[in-house]
Amino acid sequence: MNEWTFLPELTLGFGRTVILFALTLILSLPLGLLVYAGRVVPFKPLNWIVQFYISIMRGTPLMLQLMVVYFGPYYLFKVPISASYNFWAAIIAFSVNYAAYFAEIYRGGFQAIPQGQTEAAFVLGYSQQRTFYTIKLPQMFRTVLPSITNEVITLVKDTSLAQVISFLEMFSIAREYASTTASMAPFVAAGIFYYVFNMVVAVTMNKLEKRVSKYQI
Repeated sequence: MNEWTFLPELTLGFGRTVILFALTLILSLPLGLLVYAGRVVPFKPLNWIVQFYISIMRGTPLMLQLMVVYFGPYYLFKVPISASYNFWAAIIAFSVNYAAYFAEIYRGGFQAIPQGQTEAAFVLGYSQQRTFYTIKLPQMFRTVLPSITNEVITLVKDTSLAQVISFLEMFSIAREYASTTASMAPFVAAGIFYYVFNMVVAVTMNKLEKRVSKYQI
Protein backbone atom coordinates (compact mmCIF):
# COMPACT_ATOMS: atom_id res chain seq x y z
CA MET A 1 0.00 0.00 0.00
CA ASN A 2 2.87 2.37 0.72
CA GLU A 3 3.80 2.15 -2.94
CA TRP A 4 0.78 4.31 -3.79
CA THR A 5 1.29 7.09 -1.25
CA PHE A 6 2.16 9.42 -4.14
CA LEU A 7 -1.47 9.54 -5.32
CA PRO A 8 -2.55 12.67 -3.36
CA GLU A 9 0.34 14.70 -4.73
CA LEU A 10 -0.15 13.22 -8.19
CA THR A 11 -3.78 14.34 -8.01
CA LEU A 12 -2.64 17.88 -7.21
CA GLY A 13 -0.31 17.69 -10.20
CA PHE A 14 -3.26 16.56 -12.31
CA GLY A 15 -5.13 19.67 -11.16
CA ARG A 16 -2.24 21.85 -12.40
CA THR A 17 -2.30 19.95 -15.69
CA VAL A 18 -6.02 20.65 -16.09
CA ILE A 19 -5.51 24.35 -15.33
CA LEU A 20 -2.69 24.57 -17.88
CA PHE A 21 -4.84 22.78 -20.45
CA ALA A 22 -7.92 24.93 -19.84
CA LEU A 23 -6.13 28.30 -19.88
CA THR A 24 -4.21 27.36 -23.02
CA LEU A 25 -7.44 26.44 -24.78
CA ILE A 26 -9.27 29.58 -23.61
CA LEU A 27 -6.45 31.81 -24.88
CA SER A 28 -5.32 30.00 -28.02
CA LEU A 29 -8.71 29.49 -29.69
CA PRO A 30 -9.57 33.22 -30.03
CA LEU A 31 -5.91 34.12 -30.55
CA GLY A 32 -5.91 31.73 -33.50
CA LEU A 33 -8.65 33.84 -35.11
CA LEU A 34 -6.51 36.95 -34.75
CA VAL A 35 -3.54 35.13 -36.24
CA TYR A 36 -5.73 33.93 -39.10
CA ALA A 37 -6.85 37.52 -39.74
CA GLY A 38 -3.22 38.61 -39.95
CA ARG A 39 -2.49 35.64 -42.20
CA VAL A 40 -5.03 36.68 -44.84
CA VAL A 41 -4.97 40.46 -44.46
CA PRO A 42 -4.14 42.32 -47.72
CA PHE A 43 -1.45 44.37 -45.92
CA LYS A 44 1.62 42.43 -47.08
CA PRO A 45 4.11 43.35 -44.31
CA LEU A 46 1.73 42.10 -41.61
CA ASN A 47 0.91 39.06 -43.72
CA TRP A 48 4.60 38.15 -44.00
CA ILE A 49 5.21 38.65 -40.28
CA VAL A 50 2.29 36.39 -39.37
CA GLN A 51 3.36 33.73 -41.86
CA PHE A 52 6.87 33.82 -40.40
CA TYR A 53 5.45 33.49 -36.89
CA ILE A 54 3.37 30.49 -37.94
CA SER A 55 6.36 28.85 -39.61
CA ILE A 56 8.44 29.31 -36.44
CA MET A 57 5.72 27.90 -34.19
CA ARG A 58 5.14 24.89 -36.43
CA GLY A 59 8.76 24.35 -37.41
CA THR A 60 10.44 24.31 -33.99
CA PRO A 61 9.82 21.99 -31.00
CA LEU A 62 7.35 23.16 -28.39
CA MET A 63 9.91 22.20 -25.76
CA LEU A 64 12.37 24.71 -27.26
CA GLN A 65 9.68 27.39 -27.33
CA LEU A 66 8.97 26.79 -23.64
CA MET A 67 12.63 27.28 -22.80
CA VAL A 68 12.89 30.45 -24.90
CA VAL A 69 9.83 32.00 -23.23
CA TYR A 70 11.08 30.99 -19.77
CA PHE A 71 14.77 31.90 -20.05
CA GLY A 72 14.49 34.62 -22.69
CA PRO A 73 13.64 37.55 -20.40
CA TYR A 74 16.68 36.85 -18.23
CA TYR A 75 19.23 36.25 -20.98
CA LEU A 76 17.98 39.05 -23.23
CA PHE A 77 16.96 41.72 -20.72
CA LYS A 78 18.45 40.50 -17.42
CA VAL A 79 14.96 40.33 -15.90
CA PRO A 80 15.04 38.10 -12.78
CA ILE A 81 12.96 34.92 -13.09
CA SER A 82 10.46 34.65 -10.25
CA ALA A 83 9.42 31.37 -8.68
CA SER A 84 5.94 31.55 -10.22
CA TYR A 85 7.03 32.61 -13.70
CA ASN A 86 7.31 29.02 -14.93
CA PHE A 87 3.50 28.74 -14.80
CA TRP A 88 2.98 31.92 -16.84
CA ALA A 89 5.78 30.97 -19.22
CA ALA A 90 4.03 27.65 -19.86
CA ILE A 91 0.72 29.42 -20.51
CA ILE A 92 2.34 31.89 -22.92
CA ALA A 93 4.34 29.26 -24.81
CA PHE A 94 1.45 26.83 -25.16
CA SER A 95 -1.00 29.55 -26.18
CA VAL A 96 1.12 31.13 -28.92
CA ASN A 97 2.10 27.68 -30.22
CA TYR A 98 -1.42 26.33 -30.45
CA ALA A 99 -2.77 29.61 -31.80
CA ALA A 100 -0.57 29.11 -34.87
CA TYR A 101 -2.02 25.63 -35.46
CA PHE A 102 -5.57 26.80 -34.88
CA ALA A 103 -5.04 29.69 -37.30
CA GLU A 104 -4.14 27.28 -40.10
CA ILE A 105 -7.10 25.07 -39.22
CA TYR A 106 -9.39 28.11 -39.38
CA ARG A 107 -7.90 29.11 -42.73
CA GLY A 108 -8.73 25.71 -44.19
CA GLY A 109 -12.25 25.95 -42.80
CA PHE A 110 -12.91 29.38 -44.26
CA GLN A 111 -11.52 28.32 -47.65
CA ALA A 112 -13.99 25.41 -47.69
CA ILE A 113 -16.96 27.79 -47.63
CA PRO A 114 -18.39 28.29 -51.15
CA GLN A 115 -17.85 31.81 -52.45
CA GLY A 116 -21.45 31.88 -53.62
CA GLN A 117 -22.70 32.09 -50.03
CA THR A 118 -20.77 35.30 -49.44
CA GLU A 119 -22.06 36.77 -52.69
CA ALA A 120 -25.63 35.79 -51.78
CA ALA A 121 -25.25 37.47 -48.39
CA PHE A 122 -24.13 40.71 -50.03
CA VAL A 123 -27.10 40.55 -52.41
CA LEU A 124 -29.38 40.25 -49.37
CA GLY A 125 -27.81 43.39 -47.92
CA TYR A 126 -25.59 41.77 -45.27
CA SER A 127 -22.58 43.77 -44.20
CA GLN A 128 -19.15 42.14 -44.18
CA GLN A 129 -19.24 41.90 -40.39
CA ARG A 130 -22.70 40.33 -40.35
CA THR A 131 -21.74 37.91 -43.11
CA PHE A 132 -18.66 36.86 -41.16
CA TYR A 133 -20.36 36.32 -37.80
CA THR A 134 -23.66 34.82 -38.96
CA ILE A 135 -22.62 32.81 -42.04
CA LYS A 136 -18.90 32.25 -42.34
CA LEU A 137 -17.86 31.73 -38.71
CA PRO A 138 -20.53 29.13 -37.80
CA GLN A 139 -19.83 27.13 -40.96
CA MET A 140 -16.08 27.30 -40.46
CA PHE A 141 -16.38 26.13 -36.86
CA ARG A 142 -18.56 23.18 -37.82
CA THR A 143 -16.19 22.18 -40.63
CA VAL A 144 -12.98 22.31 -38.59
CA LEU A 145 -14.32 20.88 -35.33
CA PRO A 146 -12.84 17.39 -35.96
CA SER A 147 -9.41 18.95 -36.59
CA ILE A 148 -9.76 21.08 -33.46
CA THR A 149 -10.63 17.93 -31.52
CA ASN A 150 -7.36 16.32 -32.62
CA GLU A 151 -5.38 19.37 -31.49
CA VAL A 152 -7.19 19.49 -28.15
CA ILE A 153 -6.37 15.84 -27.48
CA THR A 154 -2.75 16.50 -28.43
CA LEU A 155 -2.71 19.42 -26.01
CA VAL A 156 -3.64 17.11 -23.13
CA LYS A 157 -0.47 15.10 -23.75
CA ASP A 158 1.71 18.10 -24.57
CA THR A 159 1.13 19.55 -21.11
CA SER A 160 3.76 17.08 -19.87
CA LEU A 161 6.41 19.16 -21.71
CA ALA A 162 6.01 21.91 -19.10
CA GLN A 163 8.35 19.90 -16.90
CA VAL A 164 11.35 21.28 -18.84
CA ILE A 165 10.83 24.66 -17.12
CA SER A 166 10.27 23.07 -13.69
CA PHE A 167 6.50 23.44 -13.73
CA LEU A 168 5.21 20.73 -11.40
CA GLU A 169 2.46 19.21 -13.49
CA MET A 170 1.41 15.60 -13.21
CA PHE A 171 4.10 13.91 -15.28
CA SER A 172 7.00 15.67 -13.53
CA ILE A 173 5.63 14.57 -10.15
CA ALA A 174 5.25 10.99 -11.41
CA ARG A 175 8.83 11.03 -12.70
CA GLU A 176 10.18 12.27 -9.35
CA TYR A 177 8.35 9.57 -7.40
CA ALA A 178 9.40 6.89 -9.86
CA SER A 179 13.06 7.84 -9.51
CA THR A 180 12.96 7.94 -5.69
CA THR A 181 10.95 4.73 -5.23
CA ALA A 182 12.38 2.77 -8.17
CA SER A 183 8.81 1.85 -9.12
CA MET A 184 6.75 2.04 -12.29
CA ALA A 185 3.57 2.66 -10.28
CA PRO A 186 3.74 6.48 -10.59
CA PHE A 187 4.04 6.24 -14.37
CA VAL A 188 1.16 3.76 -14.54
CA ALA A 189 -1.02 6.06 -12.43
CA ALA A 190 -0.07 9.09 -14.56
CA GLY A 191 -0.89 7.11 -17.71
CA ILE A 192 -4.32 6.28 -16.32
CA PHE A 193 -4.92 9.95 -15.43
CA TYR A 194 -3.94 11.05 -18.95
CA TYR A 195 -6.06 8.35 -20.57
CA VAL A 196 -9.16 9.19 -18.56
CA PHE A 197 -8.65 12.91 -19.18
CA ASN A 198 -8.31 12.29 -22.90
CA MET A 199 -11.41 10.10 -22.92
CA VAL A 200 -13.42 12.85 -21.21
CA VAL A 201 -12.14 15.41 -23.74
CA ALA A 202 -12.82 13.09 -26.70
CA VAL A 203 -16.36 12.27 -25.54
CA THR A 204 -17.11 15.95 -24.89
CA MET A 205 -15.82 17.02 -28.30
CA ASN A 206 -17.69 14.18 -29.99
CA LYS A 207 -20.94 15.32 -28.41
CA LEU A 208 -20.20 18.87 -29.53
CA GLU A 209 -19.56 17.66 -33.09
CA LYS A 210 -22.88 15.81 -33.16
CA ARG A 211 -24.70 18.82 -31.79
CA VAL A 212 -23.35 21.34 -34.28
CA SER A 213 -23.77 18.88 -37.18
CA LYS A 214 -27.54 19.27 -36.78
CA TYR A 215 -27.33 22.86 -37.95
CA GLN A 216 -26.67 22.46 -41.65
CA ILE A 217 -26.65 25.68 -43.62
